[in-house]
Amino acid sequence: MTDPTTPAPALRPETVAIVAGRPAHAPDEPLNVPVHLASTYVAGGEHVYGRYGNPSWTAFEDTLGALEGGRCVAFASGIAAVSAVLDLVPTGRRVVAPRHSYTGTVMQLDDRASAGRITVEYVDITDTAAVAAACEGAAMLWFESPTNPALEVADIPTLTAAAHAHGALVAVDNTFATPLLQQPLTDGVDIVVHSATKYISGHSDVLMGAVIAADPAHVDAITARRSLGGAIPSALEAFLALRGLRTLPVRMERAQATAAELVARLAGHPALDEVRYPGFGAIISIVVRGGAAPAEALVGRTRLWIHATSLGGVESTFERRRRWPAEAPTIPEGLVRLSVGLEHVDDLYADLTGALDEVAGAGDFADDAVSRHPLT
Repeated sequence: MTDPTTPAPALRPETVAIVAGRPAHAPDEPLNVPVHLASTYVAGGEHVYGRYGNPSWTAFEDTLGALEGGRCVAFASGIAAVSAVLDLVPTGRRVVAPRHSYTGTVMQLDDRASAGRITVEYVDITDTAAVAAACEGAAMLWFESPTNPALEVADIPTLTAAAHAHGALVAVDNTFATPLLQQPLTDGVDIVVHSATKYISGHSDVLMGAVIAADPAHVDAITARRSLGGAIPSALEAFLALRGLRTLPVRMERAQATAAELVARLAGHPALDEVRYPGFGAIISIVVRGGAAPAEALVGRTRLWIHATSLGGVESTFERRRRWPAEAPTIPEGLVRLSVGLEHVDDLYADLTGALDEVAGAGDFADDAVSRHPLT
């Protein structure tokens, strides 16, 4: 018999993703927390009102929080989570952020700056010394690693220590890496953000975000922003996101292995100027030779790869990022971001290289003007 006074061994992330956020093991209890469709609760309990809590949220938050090593607060979308974190910056203070970031984050920063609420300094996140110097006098260092879509990798421990030395809060968007590949809180980061729409849910059918912090004061501040702003997830979204999170380890293992193999096979392809891959994860960026026109032609000529703006699903998607007006001008016109899904690597490679060969054979390498769609 196991001695109940003996501490349980630490569970590995693959196990935590399965066992966390479950109901108690009791006869006739469900294995999963069901969808709680309630806006109003009888007084005297934990939830009070539907804008403040829901058991379906709690199950999701307990699981993602355990994987990241902190307490999680779920939001209606990734951009709602970003907004809540940026709300922590005092009026008139400065935020240091990467020049290459998710466009929604850049638009949030620029919108606040244009309203005079904050100032923003954009930096090359790979220049560690320059970023550390920029943190002097800043209220927050915000960054992604890898960056979207340039796939640059930041020195998280060094930058975090430098920012803290200047009294700045540090927030990291961990959407691309997921808590399986890096846990920024263990490097001293204050706040971690996810678009749970992506790898966390993993099936392209959920809009959700999440913020995770270890310091109770930060958790309370973020929770207050959610309650005041009302950017709450639905119970069904939380249920679906948690269901997707249960399979994140096996999905990421497969997608990452396929991504690494695709990178190896694509190296030196005559239609490509560059293949970018940070060495982990399931996102690849390729730079199509000739610029915008051949890159646009590529995304219209595949059968398996789907031209779509999101990522992290079981299906493989890709898009030319400079089609969005808010994308950084330092991103090449021909850069196509690939989100590698769970299809067989041979099929993905044949579909992609077949389209690349068609584009190269057509000789369409003029960097013609390409219409850009408004960001929606």
